[in-house]
Amino acid sequence: MMLPTHAVIGLAVATPLLVLSPDLAPAALTGVLAGSLVPDLDLYAGHRRTLHYPTIYTLLALPLALVAVIVPTTVSVGVASVVVGAAIHCHADRFGGGLELRPWEGTSERAVYDHVRGRWRRPKRWVRYDGAPEDLLVLVSLAVPLLVVLEGPFRAAVAVALAIGAVYVGLRRRLATLAPTVFGYVPKRLEGYVPDRYRT
Repeated sequence: MMLPTHAVIGLAVATPLLVLSPDLAPAALTGVLAGSLVPDLDLYAGHRRTLHYPTIYTLLALPLALVAVIVPTTVSVGVASVVVGAAIHCHADRFGGGLELRPWEGTSERAVYDHVRGRWRRPKRWVRYDGAPEDLLVLVSLAVPLLVVLEGPFRAAVAVALAIGAVYVGLRRRLATLAPTVFGYVPKRLEGYVPDRYRT
């Protein structure tokens, strides 16, 4: 799934705290938003492996969430929310396509790396690829209610995610065609940071 969808899924998971614990909701929303974005910071350095830990994040999220329930402070809720957001992101990547430049071709069986099992988890392709029309459908179906419920910077984050997601979906296939050309001009000293899939 595309990054805007991950961000909005995270916000949707934390939004019930607006009713359940309004004082802690900002910490939860901020934490889960950050956690939903963090795994994709590995985009140019071992994507879906370097910062993607589906099992480890999940195993950490359970006790952290329990601590946040027992000792509900902005810190405990914020920390738990970061890890929960990262865990959800990693599991959501399995529902999309494989790790390849043109995932609609379905040639990769690598969705996300599981460090505990020491192997790649296979893509389920429920959302065929990041930026697919169904990816936009997930984004819109979650973003529209959030635009009504959330306020301030969180509403703005949803609006930005929606705008970026819509543009990305419109350009997704063209970007795959342009990538080898664009990344062909990268200076030699930076070539090590360009994933192999962008050069073929």
